[in-house]
Amino acid sequence: MKDIIPTVKIVNHAGVSSVKDGMKGNLYSQVEREQKPKWIRITANHANKNFELIKSKVNNLQLSTVCEEAKCPNLSECWSRGTATFMVMGDTCTRACQFCSVNTGNPKGWLDADEPRKIAETVELMGIKYVVLTCVTRDDLSDGGAAHFAETVAEIKNKNQLIEVEVLTSDFNGNDEAISTIVSSPIKVFAQNIETVERLTHPIRDPRAGYQKTLTVLQRAKEFNPNILTKSSIILGMGETDEEINQTFSDLKDHNVDIVTLGQYLRPTLNHHPIDRWVTPEEFEEYRIQGLKYGFLEVVSGPMVRSSYRAERALDFNNAGL
Repeated sequence: MKDIIPTVKIVNHAGVSSVKDGMKGNLYSQVEREQKPKWIRITANHANKNFELIKSKVNNLQLSTVCEEAKCPNLSECWSRGTATFMVMGDTCTRACQFCSVNTGNPKGWLDADEPRKIAETVELMGIKYVVLTCVTRDDLSDGGAAHFAETVAEIKNKNQLIEVEVLTSDFNGNDEAISTIVSSPIKVFAQNIETVERLTHPIRDPRAGYQKTLTVLQRAKEFNPNILTKSSIILGMGETDEEINQTFSDLKDHNVDIVTLGQYLRPTLNHHPIDRWVTPEEFEEYRIQGLKYGFLEVVSGPMVRSSYRAERALDFNNAGL
């Protein structure tokens, strides 16, 4: 396999993929071709000193920031709060879900052995206090990349023990050893996304993913380490019903999930699963209120909310009562 030059990427919280328009020579989102409601058209406010400081550091490091390239509306808020999300283990996923625009292929076991150190140094230079590590699914690795994840967490904590780390992982194909490896590292939150309701899981999610598989992974994570917080996310607007959303709330709570996020599905390209509906901000608030009735510590719900949006709020929760 030819040499690959790795780059550290900061993940876009908006879920909007930008592509190059060869005719006009500008960046645009394919989902712009669909009529969006006014509450989706948000302009990011970058007039914040802390944001400008972090942006300057990132630029000096010559990092590839998907946050900036995709004009994520949450970017300035997250960076200003001292939170950022990093994608580890490359940008090629071994699965192909119908809501996601990440590259699909076979990395053939490739990993950047120096990535944990580089991410830790970047986090230190950016002055981040809460880090979210996410990844593509790596079915080509025997442990799904769990050891690499854990090493990255260790490197970050070695730089500064006060930095809290959240991991948003793949399902590791349900491998208990891999799950244990992750939750035995010094993390604050373990997240694995259910993505959608059970009826829509297939064909929206890759056949190797599964509704029950995700629930089991979340439950096993809590069993292996009762001191961590567990978290999952539901994408709305793909054809689900209110009854199915409530059932998903119930299933997540039954598997000891602590935090749930809900956000609007934004179709990355016209080749992906179509948008069924635009969920209003008022509806998102109603879902939040309904979700809290199931006993979650927090339900973060809104059109532009994504898994790692305001992730640092986990610091407000006291694990002693879990």
